[in-house]
Amino acid sequence: MPLVPHHDSSPLHVSTQHPSLGDDVRVRLRVPDGYGPVTHVMVRSNPDHEPRWSEAARIGHADGWEWWEATITIANPRHGYRWHLVLADGTQAALGQGGLTTLEPLDGFDFALVAGNEPPAWMNDAVLYQIFPDRFARSAAADDRPVPDWAIPVTWDTPVDPEAPGRSGQLYGGDLDGIALHLDHIDGLGVSVVYHTPIFPAESNHRYDASSFDLIDPLLGGDAAYLRLIEALHARGIRIMGDLTSNHSGSAHEWFRAAYGNPGAAEGDFYYFTDAAHTEYESWLGVPSLPKFDWRSQELRRRFIEGPDSVVAKWLAEPYGIDGWRIDVANMTARLGGEDLNAEVRQILRRTMVETNPDTLLLAESTNDAASDLQGDAWHGAMTYPAFTRGLWAWLGDPDAANEWFFGIPTGRPRYTAREFADQLDRFTGQIPWRVRLGSMLPLDTHDTARFATIAGDGTIPLAVGLSMALPGIPVVFAGDEFGLTGVDGEMSRTPIPWHRVDEPSVAGRIDLYRQLIGLRRGSAALREGGFRWLHVDDDTIVFVRESAAESVLVVASRGDVDLALDAPLLDATDAEALFGDATLAVAGDGSADIAADGPVFAMWRLAGVTAPSVPAPAAASVDQDATVAEDDR
Repeated sequence: MPLVPHHDSSPLHVSTQHPSLGDDVRVRLRVPDGYGPVTHVMVRSNPDHEPRWSEAARIGHADGWEWWEATITIANPRHGYRWHLVLADGTQAALGQGGLTTLEPLDGFDFALVAGNEPPAWMNDAVLYQIFPDRFARSAAADDRPVPDWAIPVTWDTPVDPEAPGRSGQLYGGDLDGIALHLDHIDGLGVSVVYHTPIFPAESNHRYDASSFDLIDPLLGGDAAYLRLIEALHARGIRIMGDLTSNHSGSAHEWFRAAYGNPGAAEGDFYYFTDAAHTEYESWLGVPSLPKFDWRSQELRRRFIEGPDSVVAKWLAEPYGIDGWRIDVANMTARLGGEDLNAEVRQILRRTMVETNPDTLLLAESTNDAASDLQGDAWHGAMTYPAFTRGLWAWLGDPDAANEWFFGIPTGRPRYTAREFADQLDRFTGQIPWRVRLGSMLPLDTHDTARFATIAGDGTIPLAVGLSMALPGIPVVFAGDEFGLTGVDGEMSRTPIPWHRVDEPSVAGRIDLYRQLIGLRRGSAALREGGFRWLHVDDDTIVFVRESAAESVLVVASRGDVDLALDAPLLDATDAEALFGDATLAVAGDGSADIAADGPVFAMWRLAGVTAPSVPAPAAASVDQDATVAEDDR
């Protein structure tokens, strides 16, 4: 990689991760020896969409980097800024999240700080374990529960049926007490948060068609079983997050049944009825069993998302006290045609969470480009696929596999190089604030996708799992991945967990892989919240470093053999400690390093933390562009 200036919004480069409106925040830029020389640096902010310039001062030199610092004043809830550099030869360059450019950059790729809507302090430590309750584990109590009319009861070893009516009707009988039976397994993996898909009553095994939000499905053990599970997880220091469908309910929901065919019902404006008789209505993607909520209704807001008596508040408050919500179909919520109330709804939802328990996390499902919604005003992050998941599948999937299912994209899975994976990651993270990137999920797969192991190239599972733990964001393990389960689409991935196989060598080895990498993630300050910097990218290999003052972690991932040199000051690998993987790191006296490995390989080393000058910068006055022009005209 060329020697270029570096900034990210991590603690190394920003004086606070928790600014408020009106705060002065110091931001720092690193310029490597061999670039420049740089003679002048300014920071361009964009408060109220009008540029404002702050002078940067050179504050010192450390370990091959020249440091510059400026002070910016946080003027908006999302405060965008970028660096402008002038070199000795007159060349000008700008640095934002979109990279270094000699062209005028787009505001959308500026760095950004978020004022307000604080995520919980535990977010950066989070490693999520996703559970699909019907397929995780079954307690003895499940045998005595009556089976509803919609269900097709099956035994634990029955193959998953992807066709209707089995698709949504097969009932394996997994329940909440079944989850509690396997807390030693969950705890042993080292995960810190259990996220479960919906557990409200419904007429399907996936329960995204809720018939009520006020109680837990008796098929899962009811409210009492949920409380037992919450208390058992909390006793182990593990948090729990629920799943809400804010875009729609089920057609069996008590609100919809009250409104259907009854125009005078109080719930009549909860949905988009399109005829006077209230028998025709809008639904999610035209599925009649999933009628879409109309969030213009103030009464719907009161019952569902606003205030202490709402659904949102009920499960966050005592006695339950869950630790957050993942919002299903958040990208479509409160949007229909020319109407868009999404921002209003998500902000109300988050406000209710803060009023009930501010130490909670709010994540949005947004399966494609979510940048416009992910600016920090409500969602702390997202379950989204293009930045990490789809790029990783395109790179690490078997290139000779058939043009199989690929996240609903009818043209199938593309084939990426490592360079294209890195480019896609940069593209889809370059327009969201750093803090929101840290809150966004890094799933290899979920209950809505095929399982990655189904299409993984030879030897690439450690790369995939390792990258999910090493990149900025929240790692996610979909229950069953640690057993090596496969599935060709979102239905077939919902396979019952084969607990009887837990001691088989291949399964035990996969579980140990997850346990090791989760442990490294949670034990590293740099991996949890450190900055991110590319060191090398080619068609087979990516190398990056996660950096903090306490430590740095060097990461190498490659499908092929590795034989490369990383020169100082790009890297200082002095006193490197091997953490994971079969690779050789040979370090020279100046800290530069040669890396060699037979591929595929995933490897990590712990390095010293980044040394930065401690000289405080004098408060630099911001320059209002319009005011300057006005002065000059006098």
